[in-house]
Amino acid sequence: MKKAMQWIAALSCLLTILSVVVYIQTRSPAVLPLCITLGTIAYHFVMRLAVGLAFQIGMKNRADYHKSWYRQKHWEGKLYDRLRVRRWKGKLPTYESRFFDPKIHTWEEIAQAMCQAELVHESIVLLSFLPLAASIWFGEFPVFLITSLAAAALDLLFVILQRYNRPRVVRLAERMRGRNRAHSNRECRIDV
Repeated sequence: MKKAMQWIAALSCLLTILSVVVYIQTRSPAVLPLCITLGTIAYHFVMRLAVGLAFQIGMKNRADYHKSWYRQKHWEGKLYDRLRVRRWKGKLPTYESRFFDPKIHTWEEIAQAMCQAELVHESIVLLSFLPLAASIWFGEFPVFLITSLAAAALDLLFVILQRYNRPRVVRLAERMRGRNRAHSNRECRIDV
C-alpha cells in the first residue's frame, strides 16, 4: 500500500503540472476542470503522506493508549455493531503493516501504533476540507465539497477501524504485561 500511495502521489503531481502547463498555453476551458481534478487528487495523496510522516517523526508510534481520547466511549460499541465493522474491517488496506505485526512488536507497541494511526486519520479527515478554499478562486464548490466529503469519509473508516480493534489489543497488552510481571515476581522470589 505504501508504494502505491507514493506512486499515485508522484504521478498525480506530475500530471497536475503537465495539465497546468497545457492550460496556461491553451487557455482552453476544457482543460481547467482536468487541472482542478488532478490538483485535488495530488493534494489528497501528498497531504496523507505528509501527515503520516509528520506523526511518525513526532510520535514514533509511541502514545499513551490509556488516555481518555483513545478509549472507546460507551456508545461506540453499538455504533460499530450497526455499521457492521466486523464484516468489513479486514477489507481495508494497511499503509505500513509491519507496525501492527505481533511477530515483530509487542501488543503494547501495536496499541501505541494504533493510537498514532487514529490521530493521523483524524487529522486527515480535517485537512480533507482544506480544498474547499480553492472554490473561492475556481468556483465549482459542489465538486470540491463532494471530493472533500468522500476523502473524509474514507479516512473516517480507518479511524473507526482503529477504535474498534484497539480495546482488544489493549486487553492483550495488559494480559501480557500481567504475565510478565508475574514471571518476574517468581524469578525475584527464587533469587532471594
